Amino acid sequence: MTFGIADLSVIPMRREKSERSEMVSQLLFGEVYEVLEEEDKWLNIRLLHDNCCGWIDRKAYKEVGGEFVEKYQSSDQLIMSEVFNLVAKKGDWENKMIMAGSVLPFYDAYARTLMIGDEEYIVKGFLREVGIESLRELLIQYALMFYNAPYRWGGRTPNGVDGAGLVQMVYRLAGITIPRYIDQQAGAGQVLSFLEEAQPGDLAFFGDSSGAVTHVGILWEQGRIIHASGKVRVDKIDHHGIFNEDLKRYTHTLKVVRQIF
Repeated sequence: MTFGIADLSVIPMRREKSERSEMVSQLLFGEVYEVLEEEDKWLNIRLLHDNCCGWIDRKAYKEVGGEFVEKYQSSDQLIMSEVFNLVAKKGDWENKMIMAGSVLPFYDAYARTLMIGDEEYIVKGFLREVGIESLRELLIQYALMFYNAPYRWGGRTPNGVDGAGLVQMVYRLAGITIPRYIDQQAGAGQVLSFLEEAQPGDLAFFGDSSGAVTHVGILWEQGRIIHASGKVRVDKIDHHGIFNEDLKRYTHTLKVVRQIF
């Protein structure tokens, strides 16, 4: 097997091996992947944490060995919770800006260092300690961190995120791994019979007239939902669906509510 690790801030993952192909997801700094196929200047990869697959430009490839990957997967890695931060390769003057959800492999809090393969990096910005005890409060805090981020198909960052990407990253920041795509997320966890049973952090899924799941959001308190529609926003929700107060109408029809943990 051949493996790689992201040593850039964000790397697009394409549906096909073309820069014009749609972006299905993004590879973030410090995330590890398996190379499934190589063709010309493209690599077909599979992210190890969620099995998401796509094509990346070979120029963005940094190889790591199987021993590094084995240690990476067998130990807990720090997921960066700041919206943005700076890291630099040790002995190098170049800064790299990384985003929320990036992984800091083998982070040493005392030395403020991490390892990308055999290269040591230094974290130049501040890393905060999370002091919230309630997991549900933590999920809402992270969801609101994306507030007003523009909608971007395939996005997973505060610079642009899609609906399923928002949900996945919020849960990832809180230490919970869920699938990348909405149809996979809609099969996770436990179905709740009524919206009133839901608690902050639970997920609401919405569908079209054919019954397909087309949208997802994170439930908050007092009949509100955090979701990505044009941008990450907060709207009202009831048993009919999402009511957009700007448009003064329902925009999404409620299909099912699920509790993930």
